[in-house]
Amino acid sequence: MMRLQVPGYELLSQAGTLNYSFSGTGVNVTAALARFGHAGHLVSTLPANAVGDAAVAYLRKLGVTQSFISRAGNYVGMYFLENGFGARPSRVTYSNRLESSFNTAPDGTYDFEDIAQKIDVVHFCGITLAMNDSVRHHMKTFAKAVKASGGTVVFDCNYRPTLWGEAGYEKAKPHYEEMLHLADIVMMNEKDAMFVLGMKTEKEERQEQLMELIPAVAKKYNISVIAGTHRSINGNNTHSLQGFIFKSETFTFSKALTFSVYDRIGAGDAYTSGIVHGEMEGFSPEKTVAFAATAGMLAHTVVGDTPMSSENDVLRAMTESVGDVER
Repeated sequence: MMRLQVPGYELLSQAGTLNYSFSGTGVNVTAALARFGHAGHLVSTLPANAVGDAAVAYLRKLGVTQSFISRAGNYVGMYFLENGFGARPSRVTYSNRLESSFNTAPDGTYDFEDIAQKIDVVHFCGITLAMNDSVRHHMKTFAKAVKASGGTVVFDCNYRPTLWGEAGYEKAKPHYEEMLHLADIVMMNEKDAMFVLGMKTEKEERQEQLMELIPAVAKKYNISVIAGTHRSINGNNTHSLQGFIFKSETFTFSKALTFSVYDRIGAGDAYTSGIVHGEMEGFSPEKTVAFAATAGMLAHTVVGDTPMSSENDVLRAMTESVGDVER
């Protein structure tokens, strides 16, 4: 997607200029894993014009391999970002998504069986799942091909009400359930279980809801790993973040991290990349969730959606206090 950001803290109705870059959950997770030392590929279709050329150049700069990218059509999805301040939250407005080259790519655009033989892990998200039946068919076909080849399927629930529209939970549930049955690693928390999957709990505290519902989700859909975060926004405009991972029928929590926020968009993708990296590298659950939470924290300090920290950056932040200047 193309990100069009209002400078500073102005509203769209006030601003006269926009800064653009390219992002999206797939881009963010893939680029973050590339910075951790993995080979990162993006499977997508970009327009066959100057905008598509700019997107490809941006991906190249991020270290993302373009060998599975098709070029066709005329449009890329866009979103406009207005930065929040104080009591006013940030606001994202989507535009031109349904007409994008990715969303209109026909069957046969991608050779999923061939791609599945060349990768170890594939990542999907609920934002993509919300697009249309054609895109959902692509996702499910790709996931099945990866499962058949012995790869790992990651699914981030990432439910967005504005994309599903009226009666969104009812529309989304069957598609989410199909992806959950295919997934090995899932990013979600108790809210996804309650609202998207319609699961019930008598518990009132978030932590208690989490610890009751997540094991039930893992058992019902035969999921090996479920991970996610709890966030709180403090009175002084700092944020606090605590990660969790549920694996081998056991919860492991990170310590709560409190930090100032420069740019929040994409921080969840940084957390996801940390979980995937920890699982791929065989980290203990304790190290994986601490690594992921720290990666998420650092992503809040960098402008733009895409996490920019290396593995050493994250490991150093896990063990050292914040200093002044590195020399």
